[in-house]
Amino acid sequence: MACPHASSSSLRPPRPSESVYREDCTICFDSIDDPAGLDVCLSCYNGGCAGDRQHNKLHYETSKHPLVLNIKRTRKVVDRDEPPQKLTKLAISAETEADRYDTATQVRCLECRVENVDGSQGALVEVVNAVLRANTFAKQEEVKAWEQELTICDHTAFLEQEPPRAIDSQDLGHCSMCELNENLWLCLTCGNLGCGRAQFGGGGGNSHGLAHTDATKHAVAVKLGSLTADGTADIYCYACDDERKDPKLTEHLAHWGINIADRQKTEKSLTEMQIEQNLRWEFSMTTEDGKEIKPVFGKGFTGLKNLGNSCYMNSSLQALFAMPEFQERYFNQVSGPTSTSKPAEDFETQMRKVADGLLSGRYSNPDKDVKVPEGSEEVTWQKGLAPAMFKSLVGKGHEEFSTMRQQDSFEYLLHLFEMIGKSKHDAPLRNPVDIFRFAMEQKLQCNACKKVRYKVDEQENISIPVPIRKVPREANASSEDKETYEPVTLKECLDLFTAPETVELTCPACQSKDGFTKQSLFKTLPTTLAINARRFGLVNWVPTKHDVPVIVEDEAITLDQYLSPGLQPGEELLPEDADRTPKFVPNEEALTVLETMGFPRVQCEHALHATGNTNAEAALNWLMEHMEDDAINQPLNVGGNSSSPAADPASVEMLAALGVEGPLAKKALKETNGDVNLAAEWAFSHLDDPGVLDEVAEENAPTGDKPLAGSAETPANFKLESIVCHKGSSIHAGHYVAFVKKALPEGSQSAWVLFNDEKVAQAVDADEMKKFAYVYFLRRV
Repeated sequence: MACPHASSSSLRPPRPSESVYREDCTICFDSIDDPAGLDVCLSCYNGGCAGDRQHNKLHYETSKHPLVLNIKRTRKVVDRDEPPQKLTKLAISAETEADRYDTATQVRCLECRVENVDGSQGALVEVVNAVLRANTFAKQEEVKAWEQELTICDHTAFLEQEPPRAIDSQDLGHCSMCELNENLWLCLTCGNLGCGRAQFGGGGGNSHGLAHTDATKHAVAVKLGSLTADGTADIYCYACDDERKDPKLTEHLAHWGINIADRQKTEKSLTEMQIEQNLRWEFSMTTEDGKEIKPVFGKGFTGLKNLGNSCYMNSSLQALFAMPEFQERYFNQVSGPTSTSKPAEDFETQMRKVADGLLSGRYSNPDKDVKVPEGSEEVTWQKGLAPAMFKSLVGKGHEEFSTMRQQDSFEYLLHLFEMIGKSKHDAPLRNPVDIFRFAMEQKLQCNACKKVRYKVDEQENISIPVPIRKVPREANASSEDKETYEPVTLKECLDLFTAPETVELTCPACQSKDGFTKQSLFKTLPTTLAINARRFGLVNWVPTKHDVPVIVEDEAITLDQYLSPGLQPGEELLPEDADRTPKFVPNEEALTVLETMGFPRVQCEHALHATGNTNAEAALNWLMEHMEDDAINQPLNVGGNSSSPAADPASVEMLAALGVEGPLAKKALKETNGDVNLAAEWAFSHLDDPGVLDEVAEENAPTGDKPLAGSAETPANFKLESIVCHKGSSIHAGHYVAFVKKALPEGSQSAWVLFNDEKVAQAVDADEMKKFAYVYFLRRV
């Protein structure tokens, strides 16, 4: 039967900027590898599964686009002498899709119900070929993310080159200072060849490229093995100490006789090596006798592929979707999928897609393409799902989460909470983030007149300080031995978080300068308490993670002692009409010294406040580093003014990139009039500050008679239900995994289950990893 739609004039190939969803369904994780294959719409390039769920037909009913390209893919049987690489994209001579798979295609018309439309009509041949050639959505988003990470700097934009000369060995032989002939960096200023830094991997290196820069001050170099014919390459600016873009790379290379159009990539890029290094952070996947631990399959035991530094997202999603409230909200098969013309761009659809993928058990099966030799003890893991659409949608427009870099899983959780809160939750559906909400009550009491002020702030998590106490090294210990730290208990951390502290402020009632005592306690407690354990300290002014063991028992923990008793009999409130801004009292002796040196009083107050109001020497050093800051000449605002603006989210994110978490970042910005540089200095001088502001943020303050989130019922007993663990010295490197306590598929027995990207197994070292968790989820029992 002929199909009139095949010759439609509206058919056209996808533009380079358009997404082609030709790998998996936009509503579920059924894919081209399933027996029925995937139907790619030839009008808008949406992908709809053609199997029993028939999301292809749902798309047709919504869009009325009749023609689809059905794609089915089967794995070729290949005998290998060695296992395939973990990420084929990291291989220089990577296998193509045609090397690994057999692919069958046919054009179908869902309106005419024709299963094999003649593809030679009109523009159909060109459209079909273009769809098959186009990058998959995942690959396209990956390319975008990598491209947007790099920027131009002054050193690349205004690069001046010395007169051209013939480079020794035009085949780009070896380093000018040693015999290494790989991992070579070309100085774009003078044409020198120097080997790279050894820690970057590749073919090793003696850092002679860096030595050349130190000697000549030539800033910009390009890694020769990373050059591609399409004009991409690793470009490093030593002056900025970061990767950069060179807008005239082709011209700058031609200056030294290199035609980039003839180049072929022969070495891994810096980004690829970082991804590979992060993937090498392995959590134990073996038993004590060296055998691989047994995988777990079934409903709720589905892994997620690492999309390249995406383990921070994978671990967060596994922890959240193990909670019944998230399951009830998004694993909602009664109402079915949402009807939208662009499901890949719909947050509700993508949340349901992830929930179905993780919880249905549909995709939790051993990888059938992996052939284990008979009699071998080697185990077969599952393929894992690739949540590329979800990652792209949640990260869209976000400075950090839209990139391919490793990110902070706790910051990602907060960002996801915000997106969930902004989405619709029509009755009877409820916002699952409500289970995390509770109220903190802050008490300020004047040390002189003893009058008090109480403030209530609703929030969704707490960040607790972890005491860092190094274990003294033994006399014969090597300098290379790893630092060890004394274990602390979760109770000790909570005691520190809720402990009273003295703040140097002038009382607005009695004008005393004796300061205030400030204490924050729980007004209510949530259903699930999310705790971020802050193990970071400054090492040479760089936030560095310390592996301090935090002991958390499996038994229930009572939090009754951390509940606020509220206003007590005999306590007198500070008058409401008093100045709501307790004033900062500078150290008079230090202030006099600084003013004698000629510094304006306003600058002296900023410096003393930023350095803890201790002495003139620390304040002077701070002043010398911040003389160019605009905010230093503005009156000091230490917070407490209800009319002060809320912290700018972009500034909060910039501080988060430096290791300063949400509550502390917001307080630092309030304390410094929103200046990010000043806020960073303030935060690093107040790392033990819980970050609870004197005043309540307007957006979080309870209004009217609205009941507070959470519950003040006692006993308030909580048990640990899941954790997100991090391995590595920085939140922006290393590896994240999740441990969740849940019933195993074969029975009602509960055990800790490890979710390590696509690998899901009963944990063998959960007790040990609990000590080093980054985020703890405790549930009220």
